[in-house]
Amino acid sequence: MHGEAISPMMSDALVILGAAGLVIPLFARFRITPIIGFILVGLLVGPFGLGRLVYQFEWLSYFTITDPVRLEPFAEFGIILLLFSIGLELSFNRLWELRRLVFGLGALELLIIGSLLAAFLSMLGQYWTGALGLGLALAFSSTALVLPMSGTTNPVGRAALSMLLFEDIMIVPIIFLLGALAPYAQSDGMTGLFDTLWQGALVVIAMMVVGRFALPRLFALAARAKSPELFLAASMLVVIGASLATALVGLSPIVGALIAGLLIAETEYHTEVEGIMEPFKGLALGVFLITVGMGIDLTTIWANLWTITAAVVGVLTLKALVTGVLLRMMGARRSTATETGILMASPSETTLIVLAAATQALLIQPGTAQFWQIVTAIGLTITPLLAKLGKHMARRVEPAPDMTQAMAQDGRPRVIIVGLGRVGRLVAQMLDKHDQPYIGIDSDSDLIESARRDGYNAIFGNAARGDILDKLGMADCPAVILTMDEHILAQSLVRRLRTAHPDLPIIARARDSYHAAELYRSGASTAVPETLESSLQLSEAVLVDLGVPMGPVIASIHEKRDEFRERIQLEGALEHKPKLRTSTAET
Repeated sequence: MHGEAISPMMSDALVILGAAGLVIPLFARFRITPIIGFILVGLLVGPFGLGRLVYQFEWLSYFTITDPVRLEPFAEFGIILLLFSIGLELSFNRLWELRRLVFGLGALELLIIGSLLAAFLSMLGQYWTGALGLGLALAFSSTALVLPMSGTTNPVGRAALSMLLFEDIMIVPIIFLLGALAPYAQSDGMTGLFDTLWQGALVVIAMMVVGRFALPRLFALAARAKSPELFLAASMLVVIGASLATALVGLSPIVGALIAGLLIAETEYHTEVEGIMEPFKGLALGVFLITVGMGIDLTTIWANLWTITAAVVGVLTLKALVTGVLLRMMGARRSTATETGILMASPSETTLIVLAAATQALLIQPGTAQFWQIVTAIGLTITPLLAKLGKHMARRVEPAPDMTQAMAQDGRPRVIIVGLGRVGRLVAQMLDKHDQPYIGIDSDSDLIESARRDGYNAIFGNAARGDILDKLGMADCPAVILTMDEHILAQSLVRRLRTAHPDLPIIARARDSYHAAELYRSGASTAVPETLESSLQLSEAVLVDLGVPMGPVIASIHEKRDEFRERIQLEGALEHKPKLRTSTAET
C-alpha cells in the first residue's frame, strides 16, 4: 500500500535531487566537472543500469528511473534555460559583431562536416538520403556542454558561440529537409518550411519590439516590490512565454529563449535575473545529462566495442580537423584553432533530435539510429575530457613566450603580479602609469591570451609550482602582489615566499578582515581586505557629496585605514580566531 502511494514522478524527483546533492560536491572535491557525474548517475539508475533489476528487486524502483520519457520535458527545459542564460551574457551589438563568424564560419563548419560525413557513410553502403540525415545530425556540437566550458568572452568561446548559434538556427530547416526527403513526403514539404520561416520571422520581430518596451517596465515593477519570488516569476514568465511563442510557429523553443535572454541583457536588471535563474538552470541541465546517461547500454557497447570505438574516434577526429582548419583559414591563432576544434568535436544533444526525425521519416533504420545514439552519448560523456585535451594541445602547438625575455625588456627588476583578473589588471595599469615595470602570471590560458592581446606584459604559468616564480627573477624582484581570489592558495604562497625571501614586500588581496589576519600571520607585508576598502570608498563618496572638503575626508580615510590595519595585524599576531570573528562582526 505504501509503495503504491509513492508516484513514479516523486520517485524520479528523489533520484534527481539525490544525484545533484551527491554528484556536485563529490566531483567538485576532486576537481572533476559534474557533467561526467550526472551522466554516470544516469547510466547507473537508468533502464540499462540498476533499472534492469527492478522486476527482481522491487525496492530498487525507489532509486532508479525506468522510463526516461518522463524526464524529457525537464531535460528540454534545461536546454531552454541554458540558452536563456547565454542570451543574458550577450547583447545585440555583440551578435552583430559576430555576424561574419556566425554566417561564415558557422555555415562552412556545418555544411562541410555534414557533407564529408554523408559522403563517407554513403561509401559504406548507407543510402544517400539516410547518409545525408546522419551526416547533418553528427555535424552538430553540444551547446549545453561546450559553452559553459569555453565561456563567451575569450577567443575560443567566441568562435564556439558563432558556430553553435548557426547550428541552433539551422535545426528547424534541417528537420524540414529530412521530412521532405522522406519516401512518403508530399509536395507541400517545402511550403511548410517557408510558412514556418516567415511566421517565425514575424514572431521574432514582434518579440523584439514588444520586449524593448515591456520588459524594463515588468522588471521595474518586480524590483519595486523587493520580492525575489516576484522577480523569479517574471523571469520564468518571460523565458517560457518566449519559448512557447517560437514553438507555436514551428521554430525551436530555444530560439525564443535566446531572444528573451538578449532582450533582458539590454536592461539594467540582467544581473539580478541571471543570479536568480542560475540554480534552476544547473538542476535542469543535470536532468538532461542524466537522460543522456540513461541512453548508454553497456551490453550493446561491449558487443560492438570496436565498431563503436572506431565511429567515435572517426567522427571526433574529422570534426576537430575541419573546424581547426577553417579557423586557421579565417585568421585564428594556432592555439585558438586547436583548442576550439577539439572542443567542438563533441556531438550534441541536438544530434539525438535530428536522428529521431530521420528515423521517423524512414530515412534510417531504428537499429542504425540506436547505434549512432550510443556514439552520441559516449561523445557527450567525454566532452569534458576533450576540453582538457584541447587546452593541453593548445599550449603544445603555441607555447607561452620565454619568461627570461619577458623579464628582460629593459633590464630593470619587475614587480610580479600573481593573477591577472580584474584586480590584477587594475594593479598593472597603475604600475604602468607610474613607469614601474611588472610582469603578470596566471594559470588561465584564455585570460593570459586576452591580457597579452590587450597590451599587458603577461605569461602563462602556475605560481603554485615552486620553480615558476624563481624563473621570473625573484632574487631581484622589488615586490610581489597576490590578487587571486583563492584564500588557501594565497596563504600558501605568502608562507612559501616569506620563508624563501624574508625581506620581500608581499602585498596580498584579502576577502575580509579575518582573511587579512590569516595572511598577516602567514607573512604578508600588507593585506588589503576588499570589504574594508569598499566601505572606505563609500564613506568618502557620501562625505564629499554632503559638502565636506576633500582634504579632511582623504585624511580621515587614511587615518581609518591605518587604524583598521593595525587592529588586523594585532589580531593576526594574537592567533585567536574566535575572538577575531567577534571583532570582525563588530567592525
